[in-house]
Amino acid sequence: MRYWLMKSEPSDVSVDDLATMPNQTVAWYGIRNYQARNFMRDQMRVGDQVFFYHSSCAEPGIVGLATVSKLAYPDQTQFDSSNKYFDPKATPENPRWFNVDVKLVKKTRLLGIKELRSYPELEHMRILQTGNRLSITPVDPKEWEFITGLL
Repeated sequence: MRYWLMKSEPSDVSVDDLATMPNQTVAWYGIRNYQARNFMRDQMRVGDQVFFYHSSCAEPGIVGLATVSKLAYPDQTQFDSSNKYFDPKATPENPRWFNVDVKLVKKTRLLGIKELRSYPELEHMRILQTGNRLSITPVDPKEWEFITGLL
């Protein structure tokens, strides 16, 4: 099993939105970064654990725990010319972008980025590194254990 941090803008899909979705599950659509795509396509497995992280908002941070519930499959938004995630180079025969399904385990208290930065145990966490903009990052098992102990 692996551990991940997955960012979502709450104006798009918040942890509260996820809690109201059928089976509390969402396709993690719209990823348009090759490294993040490769994490989903090549490394994520059903049962992997996820920190659900709100980004691009007043108080960014971890707001929930989730699990990968379906292996990577083509992101349908890449084929829809009216969608902001449309990719004219993608075809159903040769998709460029993938998503996994993520199921909510539980909503947590907000563990904000400022608080995360305050713990020396997390100093190497990828989300806290200067310049990190990836929407999906692996989490070290020791970091996972430490953070879940805070929630």
